[in-house]
Amino acid sequence: MTDTAADHASARRATAALIRRYYDAFNSGNHAGMIACLTDDVIHDPNQGERRIGLDKFKAFNARMDHSYKEHLEGIAVMVSQDGTRASAEFNVHGTYLKGEEGLPPAKGQKYVLPAGTFFAIRDGKIARVTTYYNLTDWILQVSV
Repeated sequence: MTDTAADHASARRATAALIRRYYDAFNSGNHAGMIACLTDDVIHDPNQGERRIGLDKFKAFNARMDHSYKEHLEGIAVMVSQDGTRASAEFNVHGTYLKGEEGLPPAKGQKYVLPAGTFFAIRDGKIARVTTYYNLTDWILQVSV
């Protein structure tokens, strides 16, 4: 391998490990561990809602999510670009809807399983952007029982 190929392989491995650390922290409820994976100016694009920039806004989003949802991700498949600067993950969200949110159905402990995916941008060994997608219509149907 050339130095460039070796550098790319090393970057890909480091990025894959970073994404796995991020999701391991998520699944264990370790918000500090998640935050440790992010840049200070992280861009967070949730499936629904406005773009958030910075760790404080990311922390506030996580607090709101913890208040309304209990989620665990399963079947996480991580994919990394050749140079390690971008990554994605596909997974299934296994959740419980704990507390209703404005504009959404009332919560009464409904369970749901929802396929989802996240795209990441990586800078200096940390996650600089988190963009998550899932089918909101499917989720609403599942919790509207």
